[in-house]
Amino acid sequence: MSTVDAQMPGVFYRRPSPDADPFIEPGSVVQAGQTIGLIEVMKTFNEVKAERDCRVGRILLDDGDEVDVGQTMFEVDEA
Repeated sequence: MSTVDAQMPGVFYRRPSPDADPFIEPGSVVQAGQTIGLIEVMKTFNEVKAERDCRVGRILLDDGDEVDVGQTMFEVDEA
């Protein structure tokens, strides 16, 4: 098990818009470079991308949660 940690402080979002499906769910298999979340900083949305192929374990934040640098957002396993 490894983690995906925030690279910047801001507000975390699991989906691209309020009426859209989440980028990922627990159990999702993602590929390196795939968008798995967003962090909003001063009205600018920054994509959180998977660094490698993996399977999502737990998602530790909900839409609108504040996140700090180094805070764990996701737990992932090898795909």
